[in-house]
Amino acid sequence: MTKKRALITGISGQDGAYLAQFLIKKGYEVVGGERQNASGSLWRLEELGIDRAVKVIPFELLEENNINEVIKNGKFNEIYNLAAQSFVGSSYATPIFTTNVNALGVTRILEAVKNYSRKTRFYQASTSEMYGNSVSKIQNENTNFQPTSPYAISKLYAHWMVNLYREAYNIFCCSGILFNHESPLRGREFVTKKIISDLARVKFNLIPHVKLGNIYAKRDWGYSKDYVGAMWKMMQQKKPDDYVISSGSTNTVKSFVNKAARHFDLDLIWTGRGLNEKAMDKNTKKVIVKIDKKYFRPTEVNFLFGDASKAKKTLKWSPKTNINELIKKMCDYELKKFKQINKI
Repeated sequence: MTKKRALITGISGQDGAYLAQFLIKKGYEVVGGERQNASGSLWRLEELGIDRAVKVIPFELLEENNINEVIKNGKFNEIYNLAAQSFVGSSYATPIFTTNVNALGVTRILEAVKNYSRKTRFYQASTSEMYGNSVSKIQNENTNFQPTSPYAISKLYAHWMVNLYREAYNIFCCSGILFNHESPLRGREFVTKKIISDLARVKFNLIPHVKLGNIYAKRDWGYSKDYVGAMWKMMQQKKPDDYVISSGSTNTVKSFVNKAARHFDLDLIWTGRGLNEKAMDKNTKKVIVKIDKKYFRPTEVNFLFGDASKAKKTLKWSPKTNINELIKKMCDYELKKFKQINKI
């Protein structure tokens, strides 16, 4: 039996690595697309022990000729587009670049599929950030989008283009509207990893305290390794569609900090308000967390809470890892790596 052949763009990221591992276990031949100047960024594949099982090729979302060549000659059964300028905060400083990558980059891939490989199935990584400050208490596939950042707007453009190519050209293309999902392989640019990494540094006296912005933002956090299975299930359906993928619970950033701190033997007590709010360790009275205005975004998304009922019913998918288990995985990994690097 011929192996299925899949292209994963953004192979060096958290989701790309876990999806590659998942597909390899399913018997796929996996090709990873990555920017040419991203050398040294494949540590996640090495961490999962699959770096030799994935063929990595140059793939530039800004380069139409490169995309056309890869898709025309790749003979891919499935393409998973996980590549993006994915940092919400950075999108305010680089709105043109963010739009070119996240919006037009996806359009370039869809055009290549339409012109050269119509039987290839396409998955687009959409995001819960598209909902913005939704008035709905819980968001599903029918909730109106209200994007509030250049990142969210660029992803919404791509989301609607996927819908267009599905309807206009009868291409199998679908979007996973994934709510926040984390893992030990998360990058420090994301708040969950920053919290845990900085708590370790505070614990071992390498930095004085953790600095954060809006600690009252609520997010629906799940485990990346659970979510990549949902991506694959979407691509195995008879008809393409879009699905919300979420954990079914929501927590504030402050709650995440409290839960994570306990894994570093820190019992936090919060005092003050606004920019003067801070958290001290109950036992040592040492200040552990401070609020820093530089970490606030120009526009904030205050509340995200996903309803994955459709995915549960149609895809037979549900998350396996709750927030407490996720935080433990991340903290255990961080402590292990931290002690190895610092020889503690």
